[in-house]
Amino acid sequence: MRYIKLFTIYFMSIAYTYVGVRHFIDPDFFLAIMPNYLSMHLFFVYLTGLMEVVFGLLLAFRKTRKFASYGLIVLLLIVFPANIHLVESELSQSILEVSKEQTIIRLPFQGLFLILAYWHSKNNYF
Repeated sequence: MRYIKLFTIYFMSIAYTYVGVRHFIDPDFFLAIMPNYLSMHLFFVYLTGLMEVVFGLLLAFRKTRKFASYGLIVLLLIVFPANIHLVESELSQSILEVSKEQTIIRLPFQGLFLILAYWHSKNNYF
């Protein structure tokens, strides 16, 4: 189990960092899923991208892993409304060229990511 946990820590570290960088390279993708009730869409795309990069990098190091894990939990909860918006918005789905079914299938992964972030917060000495 130790090696599985270590693998998921480094995999998720790379994944969060990559997706965070994508917020700056391709902000239009993330703008397409921003709920209409929020203002300053671009600011929030950049802010959440920065958070993903920072927490993703910090996840890789034992000394900062717990902080990063809790930060990722907060981040995942903050961006969940955008995932719900994507499920509800035919316009967002058409912009991203995804089906409603694909957006629904994507939702449970947010729960998995929350569970992994919590698991990664638990002190293990590796």
